[in-house]
Amino acid sequence: MQLTSFCMVLTCLRVSPDRSQFSRWDSITLSCEDQLNSTGWRVKRNTSKGGITCCSFGWGSTSAGAACFIGSTYPSDSGVYWCESASGEKSNAINITITDRTVILESPALPVAEGAAVTLGCKTDANSSNQGFNFYKDGRSIGNSSTGELTIHSVSKSDEGLYTCSVSGGEESVGSWLAVKASPPTPPPASSASPCAVSVPRLMCHLMVGTPYLLSTILLGLVYRDRMRAARTVAERRGSKDVVMEIVG
Repeated sequence: MQLTSFCMVLTCLRVSPDRSQFSRWDSITLSCEDQLNSTGWRVKRNTSKGGITCCSFGWGSTSAGAACFIGSTYPSDSGVYWCESASGEKSNAINITITDRTVILESPALPVAEGAAVTLGCKTDANSSNQGFNFYKDGRSIGNSSTGELTIHSVSKSDEGLYTCSVSGGEESVGSWLAVKASPPTPPPASSASPCAVSVPRLMCHLMVGTPYLLSTILLGLVYRDRMRAARTVAERRGSKDVVMEIVG
């Protein structure tokens, strides 16, 4: 069974096998995966009978801090499980169901990323080579299978909902919620354009803004040049009319 799921917190509770439904007498391992390698995390749970407790109760159960192994499950183990630090920080929560029904729906315990492929499984204790399996979402039929598997090739937000399965002419499983989370945003591709490249609209904008200043500078230069020429001409004319007088003693 293909299950593509992910956790969006630094400390994540995971369950093995990776599903949210189990039969009586199944074995479950729950572990806290801490990306910061900090200490003090414990697996805790909230069940209808036990309330909020550490996951260390029941026959065959052991607890080693950040992990909890339930060797033989009972319906009383059904409830919400999470990781909690000594300071009260909490991880994601997983809703686990232990059932006495003969049909089990195998679906991911953690949210599934959009675009991923997920295969749901329908498991039954009855042995028959001619069984047919039916799958439902929110009470509506979404397909059937002779192998007991149904694949959703590209999960979207619209696939989020309550799923069940049944054996043709037999019992139906309890429901499991399939959660769908948006995939992390993909960074934009690096631009192949030269860092000095300028778009045409931007270039036109610069030309429109800069042209008046350029023309004003040219005109001022021409005026200054003409004034200098006129000044030199006047000076030359005055110089040619001067009279030099010599006094002989």
